Amino acid sequence: MGRGKHRWKILFYRSQSALKSESKQPPKEFVCPISGSLMADPVIVASGHTLERICVEVCKDLGFTPILPDESKPNFSTVIPNVAIKSTILNWCRANGVERPKPPELSSVQKLACALMPPEKLTFKCKMEEEESEEEKISVSVEKEELLKGVAENPPVKFSYAATELNRRPTHFYTSSDESVITAIPTTPLPFATRPSCYSSSSSSDNVTDESLNPVSPEEEEIVVKLKSLQVFDQEETVISLRKITRTNPDMRVPLCSNRLLSVLKSLLISRYSVIQINAVASLVNLSLEKINKVKIVRAGIVPPLIDVLKGGFPEAQEHAAGALFSLALDDDNKMAIGVLGALPPLLHILRSESERARHDSALALYHLSLVQSNRSKLVKLGSVPTLLAMVKGGDLASRVLLILCNLAACAEGRTTLLDANAVECFVGMLRKKELDSETTRENCVGALYALSQGSLRFKVLAKEAGAAEVLREVEERGSERAREKAKRILQMMRGTGRYHEDEGEEVDWESMLDSGVLSQTRPRLSQNESVANST
Repeated sequence: MGRGKHRWKILFYRSQSALKSESKQPPKEFVCPISGSLMADPVIVASGHTLERICVEVCKDLGFTPILPDESKPNFSTVIPNVAIKSTILNWCRANGVERPKPPELSSVQKLACALMPPEKLTFKCKMEEEESEEEKISVSVEKEELLKGVAENPPVKFSYAATELNRRPTHFYTSSDESVITAIPTTPLPFATRPSCYSSSSSSDNVTDESLNPVSPEEEEIVVKLKSLQVFDQEETVISLRKITRTNPDMRVPLCSNRLLSVLKSLLISRYSVIQINAVASLVNLSLEKINKVKIVRAGIVPPLIDVLKGGFPEAQEHAAGALFSLALDDDNKMAIGVLGALPPLLHILRSESERARHDSALALYHLSLVQSNRSKLVKLGSVPTLLAMVKGGDLASRVLLILCNLAACAEGRTTLLDANAVECFVGMLRKKELDSETTRENCVGALYALSQGSLRFKVLAKEAGAAEVLREVEERGSERAREKAKRILQMMRGTGRYHEDEGEEVDWESMLDSGVLSQTRPRLSQNESVANST
């Protein structure tokens, strides 16, 4: 044997097709949690989940609510097409050269749903499908027996050479050294172990994470039992107590926010008794103050009844409903769901409410919801721009409404609609009057002008006609630091000089802007009480 040491060098090769397929894995939000496949017809349900339509229809038809991979349960009471996510999926497919997704077959979804159901909850349809599959197996076995009989009657033909060649596999792997590595490779192929993404080795009834098996606190049990009472007095007394507990004892908000309690509160939101409805919505606001509860509340199907309260509930309950939607909209995971479920029109309507508190919370809810592109598009299509501009001109909630307009101006369709509605003249006129209620309103007004100025040659013409340069120079001299910075950038853009001018094709040094912190100052200003909901 030689004294020299052999250096092993094992090379791994990966085909381009494998690398290409990995790069085409769809984002998690494009995949249905039930079928595990790319969604062809996504819908959003009352709980905020986005699922494949046929999966929802099959589950509703079977009367079955599956437990999703995140251990939550969807609420199928409301089903709305999710046009935004469908468009995003199609754009992703085109960009990645992926074939447009097709809905899964009805039979396969039915079998999957039946497989996920616990045995004691199998419906008649599932049992019928099982019997049909058993009949298919029997017919297949009969065909096999007939084939075997036919083979027995005829002499077998041996293809020993062919069988030998087919079963031969390389057992030597060569490396860069002169030695070879001998390994034992099984001749039988490995079985596939693919399962749907929502598969669980145990049935939903055996899932230890299910709240029905978790210990229930005595406080929660007592509250739930009394809220389910048929006596109106017991319900009123208990819901008042629940409101007080969730307001004065923040530590109880998370333990009490269970699916059982939320289910009972959901039914009380549409109560015809004012005391019950008002205190139920107020309790919900208090529960939603904890960040961990926000998504859970939406997925419990609370948003649709809250919308019903906004549309026709008692006045005080409407105030709390607007506050609840504002609080829930603070979580990014809820923004799209709340918009899709139809909260935008009633929130716009509440802006005209006689209650200042309802108007305040509604405006803040719309601001946070309009941070999402799909909701911005909906607001523009709802014709909200003229209404919002009229409120700004009238001085009603000017600072908060300007926040919404800043978000709408961030999208092309919103910017065009605002320019068509003479928003530039409106904002310049507000700055010229010098009668704004606060410096924050002035900053947001300049911020709205800055948002309108982005990528728009038309803005220059309208700003010049409105005499914006003179007003902005005054803001640049006497305004707050934030207002001065934005006014300066608008003036540079109007003059066609400086790094902020984009319309003439000049290159923008984005990295230096990020390093200097300029971009971080472009978002409209929120006061502390505008970014946090309050208990009721």
